[in-house]
Amino acid sequence: MDKSILAYKSSELFPQIKTFSTSRQTIAGEARPRYTGIPEQVTGVNRQKLAEVLDLDARQLVFPRQTHTRSVVRLSGIPTDELHDTDALVTNKPGICLCVQTADCVPLLIYDPVKNVIAAVHAGWRGTVGLIVKQVLDQFKSHYSSSSQNIRAIIGPSIGPEKYEVGNEVVEAVMKSVPNPGLSLKKHPSGKYHFNLWEANRQILLKCGVLNENIEISGRCTYTEKEFLFSARREGIETGRLVSGIMLLNG
Repeated sequence: MDKSILAYKSSELFPQIKTFSTSRQTIAGEARPRYTGIPEQVTGVNRQKLAEVLDLDARQLVFPRQTHTRSVVRLSGIPTDELHDTDALVTNKPGICLCVQTADCVPLLIYDPVKNVIAAVHAGWRGTVGLIVKQVLDQFKSHYSSSSQNIRAIIGPSIGPEKYEVGNEVVEAVMKSVPNPGLSLKKHPSGKYHFNLWEANRQILLKCGVLNENIEISGRCTYTEKEFLFSARREGIETGRLVSGIMLLNG
């Protein structure tokens, strides 16, 4: 795969799926690419460029308009209208590339190789404490009869625990809703708490019955890898976005 694209073990273990995350270098010449939330002619060009890198048709790339909700949308085909206020996509149909865009939040890519169901999830601190991952797994179980023990999950690049300082609102929400909060919240000598989004989402997955050995954590920090990854906390909210995607392949 192109060196500007991050690959995951799941794509090697299961050739029937495609998984990836982009980097700053994925779209040559585009300093701060975004894929929703800006003029359609710009996002259309960006999606076309990304599709060419991925060797896909741009129409296969499905992006929701993310707003830090717990909303999960199941797709039976490529939607004709934009998906508003949506932070997770689920499908069992091949040829639909489910995408989320991030610049510090956690992208999660989830796959059931037995039932052939996939999901792409956007989880910042609000989505994490809102247990959006549990919402997705509930959909896997109720609509596709998935078993937790078969599910594979990828936790992609996001701001790492050493750089993600949070305030009392986040600390209180984590303590209230995230399993084993002491594993994902650490108090630094400064007196401020740091939140480990990777560990928090791992704990939620484990609580939902996903096996530890089936969880892949990228461990790439968007804040520290400034030459390779976008970070809203480092560069401001108007920076570019990374794309993480998953697709069932035909056949």
